[in-house]
Amino acid sequence: MDLQKTAHVVLLSSPGIGHLIPIIELGKRFHIHHNFKVTILVITSQTSQAESQILKSATNPSLYTIIPIPSSNISATAVSTRIRLTMRHSIPSIKSALINLPLRPSAFIVDIFGTESLILAKELNIPKFVYVASHAWYLSLFAYSPVLDKQIEGQYVDQKEPLKIPGCKSVRPEDLVDSMMDRNNLQYKEYLITANNLCKSDAVLVNTWNELQHRELKALNGELSCSLKIPVFAVGPIVRQTKSKTDQDTESMMKWLDKQPKESVVYVSFGSGGTLSYDQMKELAFGLELSEQRFIWVLRAPRGDDADGAFFTTGCSDRFDEIQKQLPDGFLERIKNLGMLVQEWAPQVNVLKHGSIGCFISHCGWGSVLESLTNGVPIIAWPLYAEQRMNATMLVEELGVAVKTTLSPTKNVVGREEIASLVKKVILVERNGKSNHMRERVREIKVSAEKALCEGGSSYNTLSKVAKIINKQDFISLSLNVDMRDEIKD
Repeated sequence: MDLQKTAHVVLLSSPGIGHLIPIIELGKRFHIHHNFKVTILVITSQTSQAESQILKSATNPSLYTIIPIPSSNISATAVSTRIRLTMRHSIPSIKSALINLPLRPSAFIVDIFGTESLILAKELNIPKFVYVASHAWYLSLFAYSPVLDKQIEGQYVDQKEPLKIPGCKSVRPEDLVDSMMDRNNLQYKEYLITANNLCKSDAVLVNTWNELQHRELKALNGELSCSLKIPVFAVGPIVRQTKSKTDQDTESMMKWLDKQPKESVVYVSFGSGGTLSYDQMKELAFGLELSEQRFIWVLRAPRGDDADGAFFTTGCSDRFDEIQKQLPDGFLERIKNLGMLVQEWAPQVNVLKHGSIGCFISHCGWGSVLESLTNGVPIIAWPLYAEQRMNATMLVEELGVAVKTTLSPTKNVVGREEIASLVKKVILVERNGKSNHMRERVREIKVSAEKALCEGGSSYNTLSKVAKIINKQDFISLSLNVDMRDEIKD
């Protein structure tokens, strides 16, 4: 086979901002650091205004080509099931897009919901990868789920002991991903199909770095290799680095931040799909007010009873004045010199990079977590759906960069007093002259992340190995062998 002078990597993104952004950023790194031609196939939701805005703003022909593929109208209760079914129905369109590309693909990289499309790369005889935009602990649970399915009887949530994963921290039943909460529903069945499909790729890329999760990465390429069967490459943290374009509202927000003291502002946002009930919104409003700390709150109306209700409908469709009427009486007047409310969306990278931000109340989606850590901002963990409970537990118990609520926000209304207490704990420096350990720890992780991505760093070198494999069409080095795994573990 004649090799192309320039490798051409094709990436596939499932619907949703949280899936699209990591794929775009991975594509950028392939182009900027390895001079690859990059094409990004995006299965669009067709209902998310924010997704459309991201696609429009992300257009950059000098770095990559984006090809939107409209999705079928799939109706399913659970968001993850809807995404998986959407991707399955899109396979013929994905195949057509691949065949009609002007330049033959050198590799095909899919996100975690696109694994059923790997068969297309097999037909084209090109290397195929799964990009897991979350962390290595989540990947270990995901990869080991088919084994757990055979080992454990009954519901996982009824287990008295944490679920054991070889070489990794065990997972408490209450921290499991949403798809594992009920083994009798379609969501779990679809989750297992995806987990079993992982090993149909040649390798997995994961959005973390060796210094952050050495134990889990060692297990994935060691003790867990018998179930995963393919190597795992840590290539993160892959996050948005460039600031968003500013409009008049954004400029107003940034000017307000410019006037605030260093590390004094709480940024409150629950991602592109997260929503709170009106009761919880009121308690959060009271809690922010009681804390007496400055804040920016990205406010969104509830979408039904689901915490991820805005996933497919994100956009400024609700009248902001109507949403604000649901807040406590007199709240807007009392906080006009203390905080700022923003409708639906804020330029998160711009905000988290600003020196006045001292804390992030976050749903703990991994993309938001990485944006917070790489900017040295500690977190108040407020997990809502997907693997966010695992993320919150890791941030608090493993990394020491966050605090979390006593009760799960998914099932309970968190009270104003606890909210105020958590905000003060993170924002205010500890008394008696002691430094804030959480803030010191997050700064250490920020430096660690920067080193991993710099030339010669662990993730830079790992992505270079992947690029070399793609350039040489080197299937042999991707095969499961001791030498390759030892190289990865080192």
